[in-house]
Amino acid sequence: QVQLVESGGGLVQAGGSLRLSCAASGRTSSISAMRWFRQGPGNQRELVAAITSGGSTDYADSVKGRFTISRDNAKNTVYLQMNSLKPEDTAVYYCNVIATIVRVSYNYWGQGTQVTVSS
Repeated sequence: QVQLVESGGGLVQAGGSLRLSCAASGRTSSISAMRWFRQGPGNQRELVAAITSGGSTDYADSVKGRFTISRDNAKNTVYLQMNSLKPEDTAVYYCNVIATIVRVSYNYWGQGTQVTVSS
């Protein structure tokens, strides 16, 4: 089992910045990829950014150049630095990790943190 606790959401004006954090506990040695998803009002949940255990990253086109995902393996924490925020970035942001336990892969989710960007 892996538990995820997110923090860092809030209200910010357009053009501002926020940093989200997601701390993992439990069987953290089994974690490979760490990802951030978001779900805006009336929208499906979408992948925002991902980072592998080796540090390779990938981003949704809508956030490239504005968001940066990083991880601190010693702290079992993944971060999402969000700059130049836009009202359309308003959503609940969810941390997600993939953990492989006894050769079976599992998805674990955080509780979500609200990000609201005002125009």
